[in-house]
Amino acid sequence: MSDPAARRHGRGGHPGRRVSSPALSRTSSLPADLRPREGADRRGVWRARSAPQEDRCYRAGVPVVKLVLEYDGTRYVGWQVQPNGPSIQAEVERALAALHEGPRRVTAAGRTDAGVHARGQVVSFREERPLPLAAYVKGMNALLPDDVAVREASVEPDGFDARRSASGKRYRYRIENAATRAPLTARVAWQVFRPLDVAAMREAATHLVGRHDFAAFQAADCAARHAVREVRRLEVTGEPGGRIDVVVEATAFVKHMVRNVVGTLVEVGEGRRAPGSLPALLAGGDRTRAGRTAPPQGLCLEAVFYGPRHHPGRA
Repeated sequence: MSDPAARRHGRGGHPGRRVSSPALSRTSSLPADLRPREGADRRGVWRARSAPQEDRCYRAGVPVVKLVLEYDGTRYVGWQVQPNGPSIQAEVERALAALHEGPRRVTAAGRTDAGVHARGQVVSFREERPLPLAAYVKGMNALLPDDVAVREASVEPDGFDARRSASGKRYRYRIENAATRAPLTARVAWQVFRPLDVAAMREAATHLVGRHDFAAFQAADCAARHAVREVRRLEVTGEPGGRIDVVVEATAFVKHMVRNVVGTLVEVGEGRRAPGSLPALLAGGDRTRAGRTAPPQGLCLEAVFYGPRHHPGRA
């Protein structure tokens, strides 16, 4: 039988002893100025000690915390929490739970796939009493794994949403066009050994700029209602035999759109597809007629744009 004293006083039967949670033990290692201050409730939300009765039902606009993340997606199943492996979202929410001593759910500007990287992923969450911004940068970086980091933090007005408020995104896809394997870039680039005709790739890319139906470049399991998207910028930089970058900016993307575009441009560079064939490919809307899906490791979410006055090429 269990000890009645233990039932009254908690584990071990010691009155007055508080058992630390994992979140509390992790935040205790942070600098004093980044720890939750004494007086916060268990969720990290600050409450006035006394407030007029008439104010207790009033709920003003709730601020939104915006974080800019950088991560190496190599060992993750992608941004979104999934049962089959570690995710970026789970790591970010775990760090936030430790800081706030309670769960926080975040929204991301884009759900990057397994193996895809980010330099400018944006996430947001509503917070009644945001912590000092240093806590979200220095504090979270002390709690996150080495391959995930918070670069910037800011407080935005109520209504801001990392995904819904975005006016565009920029992705960069990296190709290493060398004759032999390049171990130092294997995690961040697609290694294509056959020399590519970069001029032909540039010519083909011009046909994809503008507002088009990108069904031919959409993954078969994409849940989007339609594939009409506006590509504001599509550039191919670099030279054969070295590093080649494909930079794509658009108002939004369908699933695997950038990787399918890159796979098609590489076929152009290999001489297997004419640059002038892309308008017909777009018009046909047949995914099976486009190029292969480029591997994920070459793709990086570089930036997310907000506001109606975004211009191509300008962050």
